[in-house]
Amino acid sequence: SDNDWVRITSNDGFSFIVRRKTAKASGTMKSMLDTSSSYAEATTKTCPSGQRAIIAEKLVEYMNFKTYYETVWPKEDIPIQELMERFPREIVLELLLAADYQESKNSKPNGINSNDSQLPQV
Repeated sequence: SDNDWVRITSNDGFSFIVRRKTAKASGTMKSMLDTSSSYAEATTKTCPSGQRAIIAEKLVEYMNFKTYYETVWPKEDIPIQELMERFPREIVLELLLAADYQESKNSKPNGINSNDSQLPQV
């Protein structure tokens, strides 16, 4: 069920407990948690992020944001700038690479795309 809880772990020993629906905002984690797969993560309900804690935390923050705002319309009502301001500049590149690995960059809330002028240019 999308309402049960799963654990996302960092490679430096931190854990983040989130709803399955939130973790499934990542295509990679969605595959890991697919109960019809033979992945251990589906059974243990634990997904390793492969990232240090600060990056895993910001990935979780983004996935929560995406899940919360996925049904908001019009897109102008989505406070994307507020979210972006919570990402420290010194980790943005590392976060972008992690999001690419997690297949999060292409699964943005409805109405947000990479050409959106609200998104920071890297």
